[in-house]
Amino acid sequence: MARIAMLGSGFIGRFYADSLQGYRSRDKIVSIYSRRTESAKRFAEDYHVAHHTTNMEEAIANPDVDIVCIALPNNLHEEAVMLCCLHRKAVMTTKPLGRNGEEAKRMLQAVEQAGIFNGYLEDLVYTPKFIKALESVKEGALGRILWAKSRETHPGPHSDWFWDIEQAGGGCILDLGCHCVEITRSYIGKDIKPIEVMCWADTQVKPIDAEDHAIGMVKYENGAIGQFEVSWTFRGGLDLRDEVMGSEGTIWINNFLRTGFEMFTSGKGANYVAEKAESNTGWLFPVGDELNELGYNHMFMDMFNAMEADKDPKETFYDGYVVNCILDAAYRSAKSKLWEPVKLDIWRGRTGVTKDSHLTEYDADHYLVKEEMTHYGAKKVILKNKQTGKIVERVME
Repeated sequence: MARIAMLGSGFIGRFYADSLQGYRSRDKIVSIYSRRTESAKRFAEDYHVAHHTTNMEEAIANPDVDIVCIALPNNLHEEAVMLCCLHRKAVMTTKPLGRNGEEAKRMLQAVEQAGIFNGYLEDLVYTPKFIKALESVKEGALGRILWAKSRETHPGPHSDWFWDIEQAGGGCILDLGCHCVEITRSYIGKDIKPIEVMCWADTQVKPIDAEDHAIGMVKYENGAIGQFEVSWTFRGGLDLRDEVMGSEGTIWINNFLRTGFEMFTSGKGANYVAEKAESNTGWLFPVGDELNELGYNHMFMDMFNAMEADKDPKETFYDGYVVNCILDAAYRSAKSKLWEPVKLDIWRGRTGVTKDSHLTEYDADHYLVKEEMTHYGAKKVILKNKQTGKIVERVME
């Protein structure tokens, strides 16, 4: 059993609590910290939490607490992590790890120097569809990964602090891009170094100082490309989609907006449908098990199983640090309109990786360009002569 101090009683804290106390059925939130007394009390009542406080250190230092779960605004992550280090408490934090790479680096170094368990709560790399897709990629079903794309768009976050650039650290790039970058990075290989980023970003709709729409490309050392599309301006709900293209295959995933569950209602008696749903009338797309479909259950199972086994979870503060550094490059590129280098002071993956060859041997004299079966039943191959470079085709009777 894990005894948890929850820091934050809002939207994500409640999502976490529903999963934490429901999936393994043996973990318990024993302390809740909130910045507002009434919110702390309400959370404690709803989730049967014995201790509530508006003093962050009191919640963390509670002797009954084994691990701290940070579900706070981005600008409070570092303070909470440093208190966990001071009191030698295991810690896991919601995404993004920091508002920028420097914050993330300080937190990473602090937890490692303190020798405490650290987990990065990137739920979207724990969704059932993602786990299955990644297994297929690792088994070689798609061959060499060339391009991975992730899209997260919706009408905007729930809480006021997200819209404040000082508290949040950025707009939709930081809020949603952290998901997309870690998803595509996982498909390409987390041991492959990200080299540079090209990003477009703008504020198109919302009256805010941060960006509300962005598209970016991340170039990796082996030649693969990761792409993210993020927006707080999309109308119609929460759109989570991934695409992976390899030399031998393709994966398409629609995680949320099209779930195979469609419903029409006049709205009479209708209430909550799904996260970020904009309406409760007309044609709706409910989600059967939101906690599971968003990866929370698998994520916390990995965190607690890893902690009990005294090993690292799949996602650690190091992963959060790498993601922050990639997003820093995206912000620089959005301003400069140029490819910007990813500045990683700490890199623990492979080095000196060269771009994978695009040449496929066909025979001693030719490379294979393409092979296909024609509509009239004959097999056709298109070849490139190794010496002359001439392109030829052969029909195999």
